[in-house]
Amino acid sequence: MEPEVQLKTVDAALDALLAEHDPTTEGYEEFRGHQFDAGLAWVQFPEGHGGLGVAPQLQRVVNKRLAQAGAPATDPSMFFLMLAGPTIVTHGDDAVKERFLRPMWTGEEKWCQLFSEPGAGSDFAGLGTKAVRDGDEWTINGQKVWNTLAHIADFGMLVTRTDPQAPKHRGMTYFALDMKAEGVDVRPLRQITGEAEFNEVYMTDVRVPDAHRIGAEGEGWRAALTTLMNERAAIGGSGGGGSRPKRGSGPIATLVEIYQANADRHTAAARDDVMKLWIRAEILRLTNLRASEAAKTGNPGPEGSVGKAMMAFVNQDLWEAAINLQGPAGLLDFDYTFRRPDSSDMIGDGPGYAFLRARANSIEGGTSEVMKNILGEQVLGLPGEPRVDKDRPWIEVPRG
Repeated sequence: MEPEVQLKTVDAALDALLAEHDPTTEGYEEFRGHQFDAGLAWVQFPEGHGGLGVAPQLQRVVNKRLAQAGAPATDPSMFFLMLAGPTIVTHGDDAVKERFLRPMWTGEEKWCQLFSEPGAGSDFAGLGTKAVRDGDEWTINGQKVWNTLAHIADFGMLVTRTDPQAPKHRGMTYFALDMKAEGVDVRPLRQITGEAEFNEVYMTDVRVPDAHRIGAEGEGWRAALTTLMNERAAIGGSGGGGSRPKRGSGPIATLVEIYQANADRHTAAARDDVMKLWIRAEILRLTNLRASEAAKTGNPGPEGSVGKAMMAFVNQDLWEAAINLQGPAGLLDFDYTFRRPDSSDMIGDGPGYAFLRARANSIEGGTSEVMKNILGEQVLGLPGEPRVDKDRPWIEVPRG
């Protein structure tokens, strides 16, 4: 389909949607359901599964027109639909797509991610959560950790070990886990902010139907890569100016405001430091725009790791500067009360919160060290680090 035809297709679908449904009067879930049915949820997805089969860049046209019509922004508690949706449409069969995509998009079912384990963080392929097939079901036993918003999730993106005799990258299988199922235990992990945004999840003899398997048995690594690439692109665009279209917006705007409010007591060196951070934030914004343009098929490539890695460094330096510019006042008025939030917010309520929350940026979604390896090997084509366990059966690989 030619680009002009694709644009006309999207415009026609938007005209029909807004002619029949007013986002200012319909409920949030109701309108998003109609948006999904019109193929305007993820425009690059196939028809009948929330899309129109057109270029992913046209989603910006949809988002702009719906915002102008008064449609509310996506609920922040639904962050993981940006990860689970592309994974399911890429690897799931038609029944899985039919079951999960629409309620995920409307917000009727919220999702979380169940990847990292106490012994398998940076080496994700070394995971040991065990899934054993029993007829049309699987029995799951294991533990996951650092699971953002698992306490409010209805389903989790779960990667398991189904063949311990295969090399670690080839013996994994991906499932949609019912977080309310018997045997699922979600426990909070309190952070430096006072929040328990993260959790650890224990699974004891949890029964999962094979109908909830995403992708072929033993192909969990391929499905997981789709999730991870989308996660890194999403996180990379969330801080330090990120992928926001307006130059100088987002966290860097807050830093500039703080500098201007305290400029009378700062030196020229402080001004230069703020300017350098502004430049870094702008480079990050442009980098994420370029990576977004490169995602021709809708799923980001390894280039998304550039934005993710640099976001961590920019965000941490930016919020540290915001605290320093305020002097002693930067340490005041922060609530450390234990709480379990219903959304993941990397900026939160003011610079004090953002400074503390940014400590996690260099860990979540892949550590900065892992991101550098990905960029070196998959983007720059440098030789990979020696991996002596790559072709050995997982069960024979020593683990800590």
